[in-house]
Amino acid sequence: MPIYEFRCKKCGKIFEQLFFPSDKTENILCPFCGANGPDKLMSSFSCNSTAGGNASASSSCASQGGFS
Repeated sequence: MPIYEFRCKKCGKIFEQLFFPSDKTENILCPFCGANGPDKLMSSFSCNSTAGGNASASSSCASQGGFS
């Protein structure tokens, strides 16, 4: 399920919310002040791995199945 980060235009607080591409941002309310229409933020993620060795044992993003 896609979880996105938003920044409220009114109070400036950042929050996360489940958001589907078909949803409209103006329908999302800030959980802090109740304002609608927050800005959708670009998020990044972190994946730690080591060179060599067993990547599935040392990686926080190790594959849980699927392609090998």
